[in-house]
Amino acid sequence: MTLYPSAKVQQSQAMPPIEPYTSLQKSVLVMVLLNALSVPIMLSSVNVALPHIAADLQLSALSVSWIPTAFLMASAMFILVFGRLADMFGRKRIFLLGAVSVVLASFLAAAATGANSLLGARFLQGVGAAMLYATQMAIVSSVFPVATRGRVIGLVISFIYIGLASGPLLGGIIVEQFGWRINFLLQIPLAILVLFIGIYKVEGDWAADERGSFDYPGALTYCLAIFTVCIGVSFLPSSSSYLLIAAGLIGVGIFFQQARSSKHPLMDVKLFFANRTFTFSCLASLIMYSATFMNVVLLSLYLQYLKGLSPTAAGLIMMVQPLTMAIFSPLMGRLSDNTEPRILSSAGMGITAVGLVLLAMLNSDSQTSSIVMALVVTGLGFSLFSSPNVNAIMSSVSRKHLGSAAAAVSTTRILGQLSSMVLVTLVMALNFGAAQIEPSSYSELEKTISFSFYLAAAICLPGLLLSAVRGTIHSTE
Repeated sequence: MTLYPSAKVQQSQAMPPIEPYTSLQKSVLVMVLLNALSVPIMLSSVNVALPHIAADLQLSALSVSWIPTAFLMASAMFILVFGRLADMFGRKRIFLLGAVSVVLASFLAAAATGANSLLGARFLQGVGAAMLYATQMAIVSSVFPVATRGRVIGLVISFIYIGLASGPLLGGIIVEQFGWRINFLLQIPLAILVLFIGIYKVEGDWAADERGSFDYPGALTYCLAIFTVCIGVSFLPSSSSYLLIAAGLIGVGIFFQQARSSKHPLMDVKLFFANRTFTFSCLASLIMYSATFMNVVLLSLYLQYLKGLSPTAAGLIMMVQPLTMAIFSPLMGRLSDNTEPRILSSAGMGITAVGLVLLAMLNSDSQTSSIVMALVVTGLGFSLFSSPNVNAIMSSVSRKHLGSAAAAVSTTRILGQLSSMVLVTLVMALNFGAAQIEPSSYSELEKTISFSFYLAAAICLPGLLLSAVRGTIHSTE
């Protein structure tokens, strides 16, 4: 029994015909799809350039792991903040401000002269991305009805994976021809198109009916908690690191407690305590992304350091998994409009775990066909999980809680991705410290990558259980 039974999708034997999209829906769809393509290109194209960035700026293995981590940390810190601000001042307004911020930060990243300036620019990119993540699905859910939401979400996720698939290949080509700095500018034309459509073609801002007040103590507590945990992990195994991690975890607990009593919290955390489908779907998402996001960084290091491939060749192989996701995600989103997401998502998580084990078994002598097969299996499992899981989250709450649900979708994804990279950062810190990755350490790198993939497969298991017992969103009446 959920707190919001009215949000369940009423299903009959004969589904009503889907009405054509309105002009507003078409404009919103194009705007969101372009953004869904732009940000992943920015994210994934950089990963294939990591070895070249490390060589050019003389970065340690730990600093290299912080290039994606800084972006994700900023996104995780501020996504709830901008989700609440979007409810107060309008989702489109925050969305477009995010697009502008990402463009400006990308120019700063391209001009970076050292580790500090690059990581600072990546942090600012993450802040801009947080604005986009916090509003993208909320805008979709504000414009599209429940009957078509699953297929639209599936289409958005498909474009995300197209961006993730094309990013490594484009990034590899750019690195070889023009250098790694241009990689940070790849998504800017798309971002400009997003701004044009949002300003001139999309009417409406979709703010909440009641603006309310902003929870400053909650925002400060949450941001500091995320920052403290990430910094603490990077300092392991020093004694101060454990204190930082403990302080951060305590901060998360304080945030939840404070949010439950606040009249206008950053997120309506009461949903987590009263709606099993919502809670378990969010936890499953957190676990899934914790297990899988490390793939992009580990594969980049594996293919270029251990296999000796060029950035372009590595990019071609790295695009296999997200391309598989892009092909199957729309189908899975449509299936979730009629089939219980817990069935689809649970099967997807199990298949993903198998793919991660296959990746863990790779070594420097593995054939390309073995790498591709492992990536196809992982991509198929993830596509079977992702769209239905998002649909379950968005369809398990009432319309007035769509903003909180959208924030939860993005927050669990970003926190999962951040957790995944924190694990990689931890493993790199313990095995390499401040040392650079050199041929003499390739054997240790191979063991590190294999261990990380086995760990990722194990992380999937509790997520599979949570997904299977989450409850239903479709009425059987």
